[in-house]
Amino acid sequence: MRLIIFSDSHGTAYYMREALMMHPEADRIVFLGDGERDLDLLSCEIGDRPVTAVKGNCDFASQLPENEIITALGKTVLCTHGYLEGVKYSDSMLAEKARGMNADLALYGHTHMQTSRYEDGLYILNPGSVAEGYYAMADITPQGIMTIPCRVER
Repeated sequence: MRLIIFSDSHGTAYYMREALMMHPEADRIVFLGDGERDLDLLSCEIGDRPVTAVKGNCDFASQLPENEIITALGKTVLCTHGYLEGVKYSDSMLAEKARGMNADLALYGHTHMQTSRYEDGLYILNPGSVAEGYYAMADITPQGIMTIPCRVER
């Protein structure tokens, strides 16, 4: 299963549209908050692919959940914006939360900084701000997980 992951569009859907058109093979779209209404502009590019979305600190009056869990091929993925976990200062609280849920992959946004690493059995991935062209993909297979930081060039 291939996830295409976005966060922090802040009213700019251009780069999400470009990335979605470049990656029709993506099985699921994940949006990690701060621009949830931008997804509404992309119905043609999204098509019938499932979307997992969480609210960010700038998604005022949002009805989206603060966290979502995706399970695929025996792997557990935690999706959150990250502001409640204090990720601007450290992602240690996020990692602790993910490990407490037996997650294999923790996805977060909020910092606008693209990050991808593996630490003690947990993949931690921030796609960066899609308003600046950053996004990510994660391939989940029975053999494991691969994270792929990406950027749309203008």
